[in-house]
Amino acid sequence: MNCVILFLLVACFWTTSVSSDPDDPLLVELAQGKLRGRDNGNFYSYESIPYAEAPTGDLRFEAPQPYSHRWTGIFNATTPPVFCLQWNEFRDRLMGVEDCLTVSIYKPKNSSRTSFPVLVFIHGGAFMFGSAVASGHDSIMRGGNLIVVKISYRLGPLGFASTGDKELPGNNGLKDQRLALRWIRQNIASFGGMPENILVIGHSAGGASVHLQLLHEEFGQFARAAVSVSGNALNPWVVQEGGRGRAFELGRKVGCGQAENSAELKSCLKSKPAVEIVAAVPSFFVLPYVPFSLFGPVVEPADTPEAFFTQQPRDLIKSGKVAQVPWLVTHTAEDGVYNAAQLLQQNPRTNETWIEELNDRWFDWVPYLLFYRDSIKTIIEMDEFSRKLRQQYLGNRKFSVENYWDLQRMFTDILFRNSVRDVLDLYREYGKRPVYSYVYDNPSEFGAGQQISNRTDVYFGTAHGDDILLIFDIAFLRPVIRPDEAIISGKFIKMLEDFALSNSEALAFGDCDFQNNVNSTQYQLLRITRSGCKNEQHNQFP
Repeated sequence: MNCVILFLLVACFWTTSVSSDPDDPLLVELAQGKLRGRDNGNFYSYESIPYAEAPTGDLRFEAPQPYSHRWTGIFNATTPPVFCLQWNEFRDRLMGVEDCLTVSIYKPKNSSRTSFPVLVFIHGGAFMFGSAVASGHDSIMRGGNLIVVKISYRLGPLGFASTGDKELPGNNGLKDQRLALRWIRQNIASFGGMPENILVIGHSAGGASVHLQLLHEEFGQFARAAVSVSGNALNPWVVQEGGRGRAFELGRKVGCGQAENSAELKSCLKSKPAVEIVAAVPSFFVLPYVPFSLFGPVVEPADTPEAFFTQQPRDLIKSGKVAQVPWLVTHTAEDGVYNAAQLLQQNPRTNETWIEELNDRWFDWVPYLLFYRDSIKTIIEMDEFSRKLRQQYLGNRKFSVENYWDLQRMFTDILFRNSVRDVLDLYREYGKRPVYSYVYDNPSEFGAGQQISNRTDVYFGTAHGDDILLIFDIAFLRPVIRPDEAIISGKFIKMLEDFALSNSEALAFGDCDFQNNVNSTQYQLLRITRSGCKNEQHNQFP
């Protein structure tokens, strides 16, 4: 705690003593020296600024170390952030670099403002892939009222491999995020940001990351509020068991043999080329990129120095020892499109769809698809659970393209929707600050379902990502924005701006005021549709 206080005192010193040059807004001075950004027409960008030492060599598989170098010249902050080293699901190949721990800052030009609230974005990608550069910021820059900061953090085995002990405890990707949040709080005033008005938002694994950051009391010193879009810490794919076995299997796959202990394994993995470690990821799959999250957050042992968390998220929420800031947690009507839609693809070896093959392989595949392979201890119990699931959602029918919607509903419930219900239950009972929630129910014309399945003959509903892409636009994923979506986009961005600035902790989307779930006897949801928004109260989660 003393270290945190000292850090914030240093942060306050630097944010009051260094700033951008009013005569040259592209030139910014920090503790490390001066950097120069880029003029992009309607906004300035300052990209690829290191917040940590390169996590290479002896620092691989270690908690991040704050960046300590001083620049002798002017740092070139005009290079877009690189992908952290990963096996990318959508490109199905190895990409990125190991030295990737940077933040990138985007500041709108707005002559009516001298300072801006700050929106910090943590990207998704199942803790395995994705990047800060992949999500656009043009819509927010056109709004002209928010500084955007994007965080790059370690992914996959390099960010999350864990042996379950203090030798290799894991969670280094989350520790990267936490260090980046400290850096932003310390330095954002130098870019015209308001350090007391920081809002942290993430989508999917990024949304779960935001929630996990919220489980630290310290987070309240770095942000005024938080938003988790289609991801929270209780999703079954987030905090998993079985990490130790996967870490030792990773070592075997890259030539470390049968390491006798964690220290030996870690030493061997440090000696291997990083590309070989990450290239081993596909060898774990039972289907193409299944399970989609192999290496992710874990509960660390209590004796871990600088542990990220040592209790299950449920227990941390019940303890009340979490950051006391308002939080918005969301889902879409059919989040389970990811990754149910993949099962509509054809198996290239048999020319049958994966969903048809599921009839014969259900008991083999579903524990990996729905992330209970390591949480159910016996095969008998696992098979019984799998049988009940199939009966609940399909009855006596076979899996088929015609019955795809029922399978997708299963994925939506188990991987996303049920955890929103569970997390609201916990915060309704144990929460102290407002917790809001919305369900987005407005299908895009071409969303994740069509892209993942490579099909346009199936109706997918409102898919995973349909809402976040109206905030952080990605042109090739959303080539056309309908007029109603353009209106919703503007309301989302205004909602985030107001949430960052609000002293009352209130939250609104357009004309609809969110209702607080804490201490409520009913679930309080805001439903956002093509025609507008509506508050709903439910005794049973819808």
